[in-house]
Amino acid sequence: MNYGKIEGVEKPLTRLVHGAIMLNGNKKDEGFALLDAIYEAGCRTWDTAHGYGGGHSERILGQWMESRGNRDEVVILTKGAHHSADRKRVTPFDISSDIHDSFARLRTDFLDIYVLHRDDPEVPVGPIVEILNEYHAAGQIGTFGGSNWRPQRLEEAYEYADKHGLRPFSVSSPNFSLAEQADAPWADCISISGPQAADDRDWYAKHKMPLFTWSSLAQGFFSGRITRANWEEVKSEFPEPVARCYAHEDNFKRMDRAEELAKEKALTVPQIALAYVVQQPDLDIYALIGTFTGEEYRENLRALEVKLTVEEMDWLDLRCDTR
Repeated sequence: MNYGKIEGVEKPLTRLVHGAIMLNGNKKDEGFALLDAIYEAGCRTWDTAHGYGGGHSERILGQWMESRGNRDEVVILTKGAHHSADRKRVTPFDISSDIHDSFARLRTDFLDIYVLHRDDPEVPVGPIVEILNEYHAAGQIGTFGGSNWRPQRLEEAYEYADKHGLRPFSVSSPNFSLAEQADAPWADCISISGPQAADDRDWYAKHKMPLFTWSSLAQGFFSGRITRANWEEVKSEFPEPVARCYAHEDNFKRMDRAEELAKEKALTVPQIALAYVVQQPDLDIYALIGTFTGEEYRENLRALEVKLTVEEMDWLDLRCDTR
């Protein structure tokens, strides 16, 4: 297992973070069994959110930690302030409300990493920085940041914090994978994949900000279960955004190259695709993956052992035609 360390979190973080979005309140036993299997595989870091499963993701995770007595070993990244169908909710009131819901559901009084699920660029960043600092100063949040926040807004938050002697955003959670998004899967999503996001990746490298990258396998596009040959047959088995956002010619070219490299290295397509994510030069990446069995998680761990050259990574991402 490969671990990392970030400021504000005392425990080591696993580089492959297990996404707990699939936990279902009506299937508690199955959820516990999955969490046990992922834990036994070496995972100690989980990603969840206030909005996942109407709160069931956090509830099942909290019940599991309580029953296993392992809260002190586990790093929890949870998210809040997601927009509703009626309004954008990136306000101090909504942030506080969601944090207290998360405390209750996760059965804890401390959140290792707290991330705002969305941004609202129309509201000033100052009150947002201030409320998150209040929870950090009270010892209730280890560190905090934004998911789907653009670097420009993160820069604004940094400048406000610096001017007022406060803690800035310390982590970010955008989309990043070998696949380039042709469209946003959901409203107000931010991706740093593909050539158009090179400046954003440079910003993160310059500021050395840890990244918790969601949909690191492009919602299953690089799961190994999709090929050019079977796409029409299997596409109904995958979430709608896979077809709309990822199943495009340039990404199939990337898949072709991942398949070729996987055969040469006796690996799988998801192992190559994840290795591409976690081995980005100058970026401190923790990849979010949503495996449904402990064995899937164990197989993906091999991505941490693979060594890709810069030339291979450029070739995989279509930046050159030779390696």
